[in-house]
Parts: sequence; structure tokens; C-alpha cells
Amino acid sequence: MNIVGLIIGVLIGALFSGLIIWIVGKLGWGLEVSGFGPAYVAAIVIALLNALIAWLLNALGISLGTGILGFIVNLVVAALVLMVAGNWVKGLVVKGFTGALIAAIAIAVVGWLVVWGISLIV
Repeated sequence: MNIVGLIIGVLIGALFSGLIIWIVGKLGWGLEVSGFGPAYVAAIVIALLNALIAWLLNALGISLGTGILGFIVNLVVAALVLMVAGNWVKGLVVKGFTGALIAAIAIAVVGWLVVWGISLIV
């Protein structure tokens, strides 16, 4: 894969992630977003932060684990990343750690539902 294909893939993935963040924001489940633009920017910021964290953990030889403990750790990391993105992206407000945790769960569930729905169509 060349760099152009990678960038296009990231931007398209961020489009779907931004849509999910926007939906969760409209539902009021832990975060507020002022429009699709901030949701899209937040999706890109979150993707970059997740990539940085994954790279750092890999470089340090740290695994977040598997099973229920790994799921909980990944959920906490997702909530923390949402809180950081909320501080960096104008138009995205995260309602504390509890709100970030609720939003992380909601984003995961809505994302799963979107993929499930697409799989029914395709």
C-alpha cells in the first residue's frame, strides 16, 4: 500500500468514526459536539492518539491484555483518549471521566451496529 492509499483510508475511516461520534454527541451520552466538523476532527485526533499509544506500548513491550481485563483496560484508555481529544478539539465537550467512559462504550456499540448493518447489506 502506498502513502496516498493509506491517507485516503484514514480519512474515510475518520469519516465513519466522525459520524459515530456525532451520533453519540447528539444522543447526549457523555459528550457534546457542536457539529459534524468537530466530530470529524475529533475522530482524526483520536485515531492519531490511539496510534501513538499503540506504538509506545509496542515499543515498550507492553500488552493491554485480553479477555475481560483487557477489555476494561482498553475501555479506560479509550475514555482517557476521549478526554484528551475533548481538551484539544474546539466544539467537542467531554463530560468528565464518567461521561468519557459512557461515550467510549456508546461509540463502541454504535460502531458495532454500523458494521453489523453494513454486513447485512453487503
